[in-house]
Amino acid sequence: MIDRRLKVLGVVAERGTVSAAAQHLGYTASAVSHQMRTLARDLGVSLLEPDGRRVRLTPAALTLLARCDDLFALWEEIRTEVQSTSSTGTGQLRLAGFSTAASALLPAVAVEVSRVFPRSTVRITEADPQVCFEMLLADRVDLVVVVVTDLLPSTDDARFEQHPLLADTLDLLVPTGHRLAGRAWVSLTELAREAWIMDRPGRPHHQMVTTACAAAGFTPHQVHEVVEWDTGAALVAAGFGVALVPRLARLPADEDLVRVPLRGVATPMRHLRTAVRRGTAAQPEIALALAELQRLAAAVGRGEQVG
Repeated sequence: MIDRRLKVLGVVAERGTVSAAAQHLGYTASAVSHQMRTLARDLGVSLLEPDGRRVRLTPAALTLLARCDDLFALWEEIRTEVQSTSSTGTGQLRLAGFSTAASALLPAVAVEVSRVFPRSTVRITEADPQVCFEMLLADRVDLVVVVVTDLLPSTDDARFEQHPLLADTLDLLVPTGHRLAGRAWVSLTELAREAWIMDRPGRPHHQMVTTACAAAGFTPHQVHEVVEWDTGAALVAAGFGVALVPRLARLPADEDLVRVPLRGVATPMRHLRTAVRRGTAAQPEIALALAELQRLAAAVGRGEQVG
């Protein structure tokens, strides 16, 4: 078995402080500090140094973590080989995804895994993409579905195996009486004078919409700030503005709402990706979940409803 303290050291390195690592792991700060002290004592080296309010990893700690990436991957591969001898699976699958994936994709995955491995427990956690990777690193989840941003680990990060899943096109959402509601499609350039309902500034969806509008030659006039798709849809239905919503997003059934596809210059879309810890992709439940996600992605690409 791999020493759990090595995982804790990795989370401390990722989070930057002992208290932040403890909060993420569900430990007390004193418990994390104790594990780091005992690990340093057992190895005979110093691992952490104070750096203002944060901690800095020593050269010994950096060397240890660099070698641990290969160690963790090898251990996961060994576990996979052992578990592949059983037809009952590993006994659990922990999935995580951002809001759209958690509602539109992961339930169908959980159903399929539970059907094939009825003795396994499947758990779904909704979390932002960065948190998904932190949970994956801390061994709190096994497979994540994220929307790609520049804040996520790169695809060549040796700790993970990442693969493209699908491109999620954005649609224009308008009320039924809107001048564009009956159109087969619209371009962003036609929306320069609209009032916009958007996410908070600084959030990925807000940045994606403003970037696309800028490429289309205008700055969107934001009149309402929302976080949840349900809230934005309610404001659109009431006639307070227009919004861009992902094709995968589940919206409340409302006869006063119309989705209109976007085409032409600067049409925005989100790119979804799967990620697992390196060496785990062949574990029975994970392998089935990855295959089911690819099947769902292909259905979305054909314009079919999923979930």
